[in-house]
Amino acid sequence: MSWKPTPASADRLRAKLDDEFETVAKPEGLRRSSDARREREAAAPSVEPDIWQRSSEQRGNARGSRIGAASGRTSDRVSGRAADGAAGRPSTAEDEAAAPDTGKPARKGPSLKMRAVGYLSRREHAREELARKLAAYAEDVDEIESVLDALEKEGWLSTERFAQSLVHRRASRQGAARIVQELRQHGVDDTQVAELREQLRATEYDRALEVWKKRFDAKPEDRAVYAKQARFLASRGFAHDVIRRILGEGEDD
Repeated sequence: MSWKPTPASADRLRAKLDDEFETVAKPEGLRRSSDARREREAAAPSVEPDIWQRSSEQRGNARGSRIGAASGRTSDRVSGRAADGAAGRPSTAEDEAAAPDTGKPARKGPSLKMRAVGYLSRREHAREELARKLAAYAEDVDEIESVLDALEKEGWLSTERFAQSLVHRRASRQGAARIVQELRQHGVDDTQVAELREQLRATEYDRALEVWKKRFDAKPEDRAVYAKQARFLASRGFAHDVIRRILGEGEDD
């Protein structure tokens, strides 16, 4: 006896087969979708890393250019400072050996005559005094003498005028003895010194009295005060007879 499916059982069998087919078909579809997604992801990064690599290389090149430019500027500044330092540093033994030997020291600054005129423009100088000041800048004595002769001829230098100027500046504060001593130290001629001493002696008392009044209020009352005031006037170069006239006759000289 053969079994024949009824329409109802046929429907149930068909529905069961459909369920089984869907159950089998879904994982395969999912697998196909997952495989397709992985293939796309595998293909997409192949482009992006190349872009990233090019961008990284460009940034590296730009950074290298900036570093190179900064290094160049730093090198230029260092070179400039080195050149400036070489120009301003003291000469070394190697530099002196490389420099040509002319047998004479290199002169720097104003000429000898210009230095002398600078001194004379400030105040009068005696010939010997000016010669001493120029000695530090001259190569030999003959050069100094030549400059001094020229200055005297041109009227810049005059020992006589210097002597008159010194007396004028010192007379209100010093006595004849001290002024005469300074004139002789500067090489003023003895004849002129003698003339100036006579002029100073003629006004010695009046000048000493003014100096004493500026320092003291009254004449000494005892021996100690007398000695103090006398020493002060004598240190200024005033004569002893003038000091006695101003202070009166003391018990001792």
